[in-house]
Amino acid sequence: MKIKSRFFLAALLILIFFTSSGFTVIGHRGDPSKYPEETIQSDNSAFKSGADYVELDLQLSKDGVPVITHDDDLFRLTHTHAIVSQNNFDSLRQLQYDNGEHVMSLPQLFKYYKNKPNTKFILETKIDHSVDSSYELEEKIAECVKKYHMENRIMIHSFSNASLFHLRKLLPNAYLIQLVGSLKRINFSILPQVNAVNVSSDLIQDHPFLIHWLHRLHKQVYVWAEMDESPKLWNWLINKNVDGVVTNFPATGFKYKLAKSGTKKYEINQDGIYFGKKKTPILMNPYVRVKRHRYVQPEQHLKVMYGVRVDDKLYYQIAEKSFISAEFVSLDLTNDDISAYKDKQVIAKPNHKVPIYRLPENSAKTDRTLAANKLTKIENFNGSPKNLWIYTKQGWIKAEDILFYGFFDSNSFDQYKSLKKISRYSNIALLPYPLVQSNKGQTLLEIQKATYGIIK
Repeated sequence: MKIKSRFFLAALLILIFFTSSGFTVIGHRGDPSKYPEETIQSDNSAFKSGADYVELDLQLSKDGVPVITHDDDLFRLTHTHAIVSQNNFDSLRQLQYDNGEHVMSLPQLFKYYKNKPNTKFILETKIDHSVDSSYELEEKIAECVKKYHMENRIMIHSFSNASLFHLRKLLPNAYLIQLVGSLKRINFSILPQVNAVNVSSDLIQDHPFLIHWLHRLHKQVYVWAEMDESPKLWNWLINKNVDGVVTNFPATGFKYKLAKSGTKKYEINQDGIYFGKKKTPILMNPYVRVKRHRYVQPEQHLKVMYGVRVDDKLYYQIAEKSFISAEFVSLDLTNDDISAYKDKQVIAKPNHKVPIYRLPENSAKTDRTLAANKLTKIENFNGSPKNLWIYTKQGWIKAEDILFYGFFDSNSFDQYKSLKKISRYSNIALLPYPLVQSNKGQTLLEIQKATYGIIK
């Protein structure tokens, strides 16, 4: 009886874990809001942000190499027109993303991650078998998966049913997922071949019975959407019984996963920097927020041990009984990324309302806007080189919404030109702005348009 009781208890605990542990977070092409999509830097950022899997696209080069890219033409990300299927990989691998990384193959990706067992991937076959009758892409994927022993670390999804049918033959035990954007695509010829269905959020909103129906057929349900960090969309999503979410914002997905599972504290174990202009107090306890009469100093490097969420705000634990608001600590920026901007000011773009945010994330948008025609000092930075956030006394603003002001001497401009391409924002003021009305009766907006130069 005791053995049976223990078995029952163990089974119950396992059941409780799987029903309360949230959902699988999948970084769509890595962490594309922070770094160029489908690069190692983007993938690493997604995993560090809490993603369980990273989703990547695969196409075949002219010489039969599976290339990691969503677009057949690589111009959008490498600024060079190159059709994947029309070029050998030796040519494609010379092309660079804005962060300096090169276009990558699936073998290169697996070689990099083979000794990092906690990194897992969803691979998408970008192929239309009504046009291409060859199964070379699927065969190359299967060959690569076996070579690097990634069978238990990958899932494969596709809009192509023919691709999934063939992969089931090549990798009998693989976890396969059908991608669908229409009910017509779900039928009983494909369902026995797949383990799950990845459904657009629009389809679930229009047909709420779909989740229950697929679960009754013993298929897991993943959801993909153009996730924009909208609390309304996320709250709707996590209250559905979905098994996973594909998102452009893996850190936000992880936040809602924790909320669903009731987790308040989680391990981070990363280095960070406080870029604030003034010292900021350390808290003994984020729940009570008692100050310790100790401070984090400007430019101080920190070891972030844990994240703790309190009332939807995140705090970082940096030592025993030592916490600081996460909004003021950057995990993704270095001094090299912001050196040219640190002592500059910002001003709203002409005829442009600049939203102010409570925190450096899209979901924290307020109804306030940055004062027009007024220079504002930069107090702190957060985000990443590609997605830079700026803190002012009015609140957080996005770097893409403003003009950087103060690049009027050769030294400042040389600093700007020395930035890496990914950190070089083109929205900078090239001429001083006269904050007075001219004798010619021009309006402020007319003066502003005439005197601002914006780098293209």
